[in-house]
Amino acid sequence: MPPVPGKTRPCTRPRARQCRTGKTRVDQESNLRPFGQKSSLISILHPNHHHHLLNPPGNILSTSSPYSDSDFHSVSDMFNAPFVLLFALLLTLPLIILFAPHILPPKRLTISISDESDDLALFRRAVSSTRHRPGSVQRLGSTNAKPKIAFLFLTNTDLHFAPIWQLFFNPAKSSRRKLYNIYVHADPDSDVKSPGGVFENRFIPAKKTQRSSPTLISAARRLLATAVLDDPLNSYFALVSQNCIPLHSFSYVYNTLFQSQLPKPSRLSFTEPRRPSRLSFNEPSGPSRLSYIEVLSEEPQLWDRYIARGKNVMLPEIPFDKFRIGSQFYILTRTHALTVINDRKLWKKFRLPCLNVDSCYPEEHYFPTLLSMEDPKGVSEYTLTNVNWTGSVDGHPYMYSPAEVSPELIRRLRVSNSSFSYLFGRKFSPECVVPLMRIAGKVIFRD
Repeated sequence: MPPVPGKTRPCTRPRARQCRTGKTRVDQESNLRPFGQKSSLISILHPNHHHHLLNPPGNILSTSSPYSDSDFHSVSDMFNAPFVLLFALLLTLPLIILFAPHILPPKRLTISISDESDDLALFRRAVSSTRHRPGSVQRLGSTNAKPKIAFLFLTNTDLHFAPIWQLFFNPAKSSRRKLYNIYVHADPDSDVKSPGGVFENRFIPAKKTQRSSPTLISAARRLLATAVLDDPLNSYFALVSQNCIPLHSFSYVYNTLFQSQLPKPSRLSFTEPRRPSRLSFNEPSGPSRLSYIEVLSEEPQLWDRYIARGKNVMLPEIPFDKFRIGSQFYILTRTHALTVINDRKLWKKFRLPCLNVDSCYPEEHYFPTLLSMEDPKGVSEYTLTNVNWTGSVDGHPYMYSPAEVSPELIRRLRVSNSSFSYLFGRKFSPECVVPLMRIAGKVIFRD
């Protein structure tokens, strides 16, 4: 909502009191001065200065005064004016405090020059490392090395569901430890503590984040670049939040993503998810892997979000017919991860502050817009993270409570309107960890 201009109050100065009779005024020494006649500064301060210069007073205790009552009132009025204005300001201060948040747009975090410089240096190192090792991933089919999934945790609170993720990764199996990597970006202002276990020493250098600001895009790009740079075997990059839980076992997730060919499933009807077949990694993986990211183009609020920074600000790089919306959480291929961290053209638009903050969610637009423009056939256009938007509050999705956790809920969350099951679910309240742990072994990790 544009700010409503407030009414301005005209500033008036008090005028010296005037004699309504229009007659001349006689001072105590009978010096005549027509009322209203302009005088010099010394006359104003001492109207009888001529008399005193000729006849200096001999008695300083004399009760007679060289000043008239009108002069005292004029000087008093002039000196009281600032106090009147100050008093009026004090009276309006509570109103300013009360209505300012509704008139002025809330402040959103912007990307500082130093943070931008740090990120660009990281992105260049990540892209450069891939160029220096061009065959490290492409030759996976001809070696015994297996591709890995990089799990990217984006959080501004403690990882409440760490016990469930610990069971999911199950590091006790040595063969499984070679199939994944974990990276955590935690808002430094939130004092997030490491839960230990598989998350120990997996926190990356992080910057402050804020919802509905480009800082969330920067944080995700930071995670992607760190994972690309860290391990050339990272082939899929799954972005999850602290409120996400796995809906299947690790083996199920891994086999789903690394099948030899995943066609674009139809989204026209709800179907039971099919179980992925096991893939022999002695065979070439093929070029047809998809990134699983939601891409929508016909949402009713799309135009308002497009012009949130100004009517023509996104042009010419991003015309409206190319502007997309989708879930913030996705699973990207390595190729698309590099596309994201190597982008400069679209980022310079999405990093701009919004004028209409009520329609500003850059983290839901940048990734689907970029990837649908760069490689429309390489994205699934749907997400593998189940989010319930019915009954959302203040732009947040529905949050499940402990009383709702049950085997039936997990099975229901798995069902998608594509040919594949949802792999992750959100949003769960921290208190859900206890009932979820009770059904983890018998339900969540039993596919």
